[in-house]
Amino acid sequence: MTVRAVAAGMLLGGFMSLSNLYVALKTGWSIGVSITASILAFAIFVSLFRLRLIRREFGMLENNIMKSAASAAGYMTGGGTVAAIPALMMITGEVMGGWQMFFWIATIGLLGVVMAIPMKQQMINVEQLRFPTGIATAETLRALHGEEGRGGQGKAKLLGYGSLAGAVVAFWRDAKVSWIAWNLPEKIKIPLLTLSGRPLVDYTLSFEGSLIMLGAGAIMGLRVAWSMLLGALINFGVLAPWLYSKGIIDPKLGYKNIVAWSVWFGSAMLLTSGLLSFALQWKTVVRAVKSVGSSMGGRKEGEEAVEVPVQWFFAGLIALTPIVVFLEWLFFDIKLWMGLISVAMSFFIAIVACRVTGETDTTPTGALGKITQITFGVLDPGNTTTNLMTANVTGGIGLHSADLLTDLKSGYLLKADPRQQFWAQLFGVLAGSCFVVPAYRLLIPTADVLGSDRWPAPGAQTWKGVAQLLAKGFHTLHPTAQWSLFIGGALGIVLVILEKWVPKWKKFIPSPAGLGLAFTTPANNTISMFLGAALALWLEKKDPKAADRLVVPVSSGFIAGESLIGVLLAALVVLGLM
Repeated sequence: MTVRAVAAGMLLGGFMSLSNLYVALKTGWSIGVSITASILAFAIFVSLFRLRLIRREFGMLENNIMKSAASAAGYMTGGGTVAAIPALMMITGEVMGGWQMFFWIATIGLLGVVMAIPMKQQMINVEQLRFPTGIATAETLRALHGEEGRGGQGKAKLLGYGSLAGAVVAFWRDAKVSWIAWNLPEKIKIPLLTLSGRPLVDYTLSFEGSLIMLGAGAIMGLRVAWSMLLGALINFGVLAPWLYSKGIIDPKLGYKNIVAWSVWFGSAMLLTSGLLSFALQWKTVVRAVKSVGSSMGGRKEGEEAVEVPVQWFFAGLIALTPIVVFLEWLFFDIKLWMGLISVAMSFFIAIVACRVTGETDTTPTGALGKITQITFGVLDPGNTTTNLMTANVTGGIGLHSADLLTDLKSGYLLKADPRQQFWAQLFGVLAGSCFVVPAYRLLIPTADVLGSDRWPAPGAQTWKGVAQLLAKGFHTLHPTAQWSLFIGGALGIVLVILEKWVPKWKKFIPSPAGLGLAFTTPANNTISMFLGAALALWLEKKDPKAADRLVVPVSSGFIAGESLIGVLLAALVVLGLM
């Protein structure tokens, strides 16, 4: 655990958190941080060593500490900045203050790291849960710092080329300056074709002038991408024109007016499919809860000197719980006893989140957050603020706990010191908060830009929909919206059951997450993501080795370059320089 390792992790993770913020506000998805940060740090320090700017090579365990800080920083969007916070802003129309947001997400992140302490020994040392991303990151570090290190430098170059391409496209499209003769279009329209007498672009049916969407689609894979495309064609190509012709949706059309209706179908599908998938893993939940008692017990001989002491868990819990509860009361007027319930729920949700991540490599933040929303919908009916922000606490803590255990899995395989990784994660949480909050304030200066074509915030749309439904009641919706909510919920259940009953046909069954998200995402984003997934599949079929070498680095580069330029341009506009 060197100063340069922690500093590099804080900086790289901080910059990658900007990419995650940018992409999640547009697509509802987040991009992995650990592997990309490891490759970048390796390439940077190899170059510095060859230039004789540093005296000592960057070692594998240093890189492991670096990616611990980077991972925690990169996932600071999980503290609520792409879901609960924008959902609350869309409901209230009020912008959350910068310091308020910083203390809120940082405290949730720190408590999430602390919550993971008692689960590490049982889930990683004893049960040897896989945590696939942790294994992949460990193998990447071994390859980078072993004989295959040149391959890592090659991937770093590809990531750099992708970043440059993304940056050029973003600057050429968004920088409105006199010396640029013409800008790339934000939307590439499909000419001549109309639906119900309106051009396709009014239904968001166009191509996004962005490399980010191509890169995101290539990484997410074909099944989710084609499921989203199917949902987009049904929603924006069939239902929206019919609803427009009947006068049910606002005649101005556009994303915001269409999604005001379609969010009920998408939210219901995401809610029922997420909760049912979670319920079908009840054995995992039982094992998770049972395992905590074992983790509180004694350790095997020799482990005490290196494991994170359970006393740190109790100290962190005692120190941070009053702060979280106080901030819930101070910022959101949540009753103190409700704040205590949200923290208590967070511990059990963190247990389940870590267990499910260890077994499936997927953290069910959405489903776990919805459990909290339903709980507080009963405890404090009609209060959307309590509903959203208590779920923000439980979901954010669960995500950060799962991230720490995934990180510790890599360290366990590399025989690293978990105490050092724990401290690196704490530094990463603070660094990510310092990067994310100003960037969020630059990108989202007012609440009315959320839910627009530029910042659709699909994840926040779902959180907002559930909170409003629990507050206002089913009867307040338009009859067609009531039917869409019922059909979407039923279809989410059917798709999950089909996945369970006929797993060999799973690739032909629409992904309920992808299909549901399509009803809260502009069609132009979805179309571009599908094209990216299709290109990745074509390359994989033509040359699997080339696909393995090219797809993730180049796609990650597209995302990093374009998103960082997007944040930079927003800052230049605020400063009056552009």
